[in-house]
Amino acid sequence: MDAKTQAIRGHGAMLLFSVLVAGSFSLGHIAAPLIEPAALNAVRFLIASAIIGALVFLGPGIKREHLDAPWRYLMLGGMLSIYFVLMFEGLKLALPVSTSAVFTLTPIMSAGFGWLLLRQITTPRMAVALILAAIGAVWVIFRGDIEAIRAFNIGKGETIFFFGCLAHAIYTPLIRKLNRGEPPLVFTFGTLLAGLLVLSIYGARDIAATDWTTLPAIVWITILYVAVFASATTFFLLQYATLRLPSAKVMAYTYLVPAWVILWEAALGNGLVGATVFAGVGLTIVALLMLLKD
Repeated sequence: MDAKTQAIRGHGAMLLFSVLVAGSFSLGHIAAPLIEPAALNAVRFLIASAIIGALVFLGPGIKREHLDAPWRYLMLGGMLSIYFVLMFEGLKLALPVSTSAVFTLTPIMSAGFGWLLLRQITTPRMAVALILAAIGAVWVIFRGDIEAIRAFNIGKGETIFFFGCLAHAIYTPLIRKLNRGEPPLVFTFGTLLAGLLVLSIYGARDIAATDWTTLPAIVWITILYVAVFASATTFFLLQYATLRLPSAKVMAYTYLVPAWVILWEAALGNGLVGATVFAGVGLTIVALLMLLKD
């Protein structure tokens, strides 16, 4: 398979990734106040591990060389654990659209880590696109309020999630840095198991304290969604794409997430955002188109 076909498949994977990730913001905002983030994410990692593990054993299987340097999986799983716990902590306090806008800051950070870890070069056009996207993200985070931007009084929820996004930005180039030829499914499975281990230790008290039999239905719907679609599926899509595209282009698809979140919110009956907010979303989409151009 030639490089162009591989790249097209990588782009397709990331387009689906952006749609699925957006759903986790809208559902997560509803469920976040009802369960501790560490407990929710431990269960999502458990379910996702079972799904990916079954696919691994039915498909490529695990070879002895796949188990070399297990610290790699621990590092990747740890970064994802930080990201997801802080995401749900942030969603307790911030709205889905503004939280997803913070997520769009990930590519500019990912480009920086891509250079540090892989010496991946950011061209002038890519730099302009990243700056445009950052401006668009700030516009959405502050809901198009010029006075709020001048005061730069960022909400606590958005601030918490920003640090989670920092972990996600490191995670993306680390996939390529640490992968030693393992198939995406196997590498995803190792990452999920490591993340489950980290969350089980970190969230042991929250897991034990949770009354799992009395949780509202929306919590279980959210857990199943984030486990199947926003974990097992998106982890595989992200690793599949990262092995075929530069880190900055992979993360460029995060610029579509606020637009998809707006549609998710409308579908869930939460209405549409104000017209001024759409200007910021539009900027992020322009940045996406600029970044995807060769």
